[in-house]
Amino acid sequence: MNRGFYTIMAAQFFSSLADNALLIAAIALLSELAAPAWMTPLLRLCFTLSYIIFAAYVGIFADSMPKGRVMFLTNTLKAVGCLFMLFGGHPLLAYAIVGLGAAAYSPAKYGILTELLPPDKLVVANGWIEGLTVISIILGVVLGGALILPAVADPVLAAGVLQTIGIHTRAGAAISIVFFIYLIAAACNLFIPDTGVRYPKADFEPIKTVCNFLGSCKALWTDKLGQTSLAVTSMFWGAGAVLQFLVLSWADTNFGLNLSQASILQAVVSVGIAIGAVGAATFVPLKKCLKVLPMGVLMGVVVVFAAHFNRAMAPSVITLPGGFEISWAIIIAGCIMVLVGALAGFFVVPMNALLQNRGFVLMSAGRSIAVQNFNENSSMLIMLGIYSLMIKGGLTSTRIMEIFGAFVAIGMIIVILTHRRNAIGQDLSSMIGEESPHLQNGKEK
Repeated sequence: MNRGFYTIMAAQFFSSLADNALLIAAIALLSELAAPAWMTPLLRLCFTLSYIIFAAYVGIFADSMPKGRVMFLTNTLKAVGCLFMLFGGHPLLAYAIVGLGAAAYSPAKYGILTELLPPDKLVVANGWIEGLTVISIILGVVLGGALILPAVADPVLAAGVLQTIGIHTRAGAAISIVFFIYLIAAACNLFIPDTGVRYPKADFEPIKTVCNFLGSCKALWTDKLGQTSLAVTSMFWGAGAVLQFLVLSWADTNFGLNLSQASILQAVVSVGIAIGAVGAATFVPLKKCLKVLPMGVLMGVVVVFAAHFNRAMAPSVITLPGGFEISWAIIIAGCIMVLVGALAGFFVVPMNALLQNRGFVLMSAGRSIAVQNFNENSSMLIMLGIYSLMIKGGLTSTRIMEIFGAFVAIGMIIVILTHRRNAIGQDLSSMIGEESPHLQNGKEK
């Protein structure tokens, strides 16, 4: 990997770290404002909606200038949203501004990989980017939680600098520190090299832009490799959004863990994803990425069996140094969640790389990532809605976990069978890793 890739990784780490730390700080701010409880989940909704509402525009915006510059501007927009929250703006609106910056940042972040690296490096690049992102998510949540603690926030406020500009709360102290992390991310963006890739100038006229975006969606869904990778990633992120909440409910129902303890199991899943992502980067070249599809079936099966595992199956307790006791059931549950995450990371990272490659060949880097984000985030909202209806219908967490595990397994089987049918009489593997027909040596033909 060249220096430019490591600069992208640094920028992505700090940007994602700030996004997740800001979420915790925003929740603390809502609490300080005595906002109703239903506003808290709306923070994530406001953030995610930008990926869907502005999908038709962020892709062509990402292709309108060098992507390092796009990443700098979008990180700056995130910082503006952070400042808006800091100086009295409503947390929901402020986090929506940050979400808009994230939605525009993503096509540039992933799109530049296809411009900067050859196709055979895409799985490796995606593996490291995904692994690093997972780490930044975990550390961001931990950092956000630490910044609002009295032991951290009070000394920051006591320094007097923030109070001179009207900031007197712990949430405000945390948000001000997050703002500087965004500035670090933006500074990293300034050192991202210009790949030299240029695309035809796009028209932002609303109706034409939406029509072009729908055409891009159709192009990927009708491409025999594009539809396979897009179906897999959309299904993964949709089901993954539900499983994120299901793990908390499962830990409570089956093991009697409180929210704080259950969140550790949630973090363990992320650790597993990072392990799987690095494993895919190490062992799966782009040309063989379709061979990982059975891992998705296996992940679904593991989730179905995990739904029935509980404390009663391993009731014995071990005592750790310091007198801390933990049951074997919790240890085994943690191992199961690591396995689920590792399987997920191992099959979704190669699919991301394949989707980026096909999108770059069929249209452009930025547009293809915007299509991917639109489909994945739409899938997340739809499946979270179905999950809410299941809860309202009185289904237990065990039954819901069974249903979603079975959905993933059966869905992946359908994807595999559809891919095999598409491959009849055609060598689809020869299409993997194609160079874009629109570009030559980094310049438009």
